[in-house]
Formats: sequence, structure tokens, C-alpha cells
Amino acid sequence: MPLPQDALNQNEEIVLDIHPHWWYFAGSVGVLIPVTIAEIFIATKIDGGFWNFLPKVSAGVFAITVLWVIWKYLLWRNTHFAVTNYRVIYQSGFFSKQGIEIPLERVNNVNFNQSIIERILGAGDLLIESGGQDGQQRFSDIQRPQIVKKMMLEQVQFRMDGRTGTHANDVATQLEKLEGLLHRGAITREEFDKEKSKIIGS
Repeated sequence: MPLPQDALNQNEEIVLDIHPHWWYFAGSVGVLIPVTIAEIFIATKIDGGFWNFLPKVSAGVFAITVLWVIWKYLLWRNTHFAVTNYRVIYQSGFFSKQGIEIPLERVNNVNFNQSIIERILGAGDLLIESGGQDGQQRFSDIQRPQIVKKMMLEQVQFRMDGRTGTHANDVATQLEKLEGLLHRGAITREEFDKEKSKIIGS
């Protein structure tokens, strides 16, 4: 399920949209496997006697564990880590929604962290330092965090280059208009130099 289009602003394009790595299910599936084995053993080996309560208990535990795995799947389907040409978006939740948005202009640094197992599996955590109130944000179970980090920093650089280019064009346009006023005699050389200093300084 991709990130909803209504979450995007006008002229905003998605560069990356991923769900958490399957390592996200490690806890719930890790519990489901032994519970399933125990349920099969109890259902087939215990019949009446002192332990006749065990099949009902194991069946209840098994049902709860299955529901836990289903719930984790629904959350996984509705959890997005996205990078656009304007910002980083993190959304999660099935019934209620929560999210984090970081404008690319505020991204100061991006780091990743992987345990040995996560490195083998291609998962890890991303740590994004921004100029916002929250400071550093950690995002867990990211697929191929090194590649995601590279893509994110590329978008940050593209964004900064675009802003720099726009500013440079604005300065050149203002200087051109100012020179036109000087040549037509509308302003003096002193006024020209003063305004030029203000434009370049801005």
C-alpha cells in the first residue's frame, strides 16, 4: 500500500516510499513458532486426565499470538518511511495515525546503526538530526539504511542547490535592474553602490 497522495503537497514527488524491513516481525513470529509447536503437541498428546485444562489454555495462547501477528502485519502495511523532493515523512498506525515530517532544509545530519544480525539481513536504524524542536529522530527497521541515507542526502543536496540557484538568479536580476537605472540616470553612482551592497549582502 503506497503513501496516500493526499499526504503530499502540490508539486511534491515521492523519491522513496518503503515499509519496515521484515525484521519488524521478529518478535511476534518468534513467539508464534514455539506456541504453534506447543499447541500441536498438547492437542495431539493430551486427552483428558489431570492435564485436560491445557488444551484450552494452549488454544487461547495460540489465538492471542495469531492475533498479535495479524495486528503487526496491519501496522506494517500502514507504516511508511518516505522521502520526497521536499521532506522526510514517517507515518504509522491503523486506526489512529501518527507521523513525523522533517523538511529537507532542516536535515543537518543522517546516520545509521546496525547490529551484526541487522547487517546480514539488510536492516537497521536511521538517526536524523534536524534543526527542529525534536532534534534527533530514530527510525527503526529501515530497509538497507545505507542506501536510504545516501538517497536522502542526495535530495537534501538537490534541495539546497535549488535554493542557492534561485537566490543567485534573484540577485543577478536585481543587479541588472539596478544597472539599468544607473545608465538611465535615474540614480547616482553613490546610490547604485549603496543598493548594490545591500543586494549582495542579502
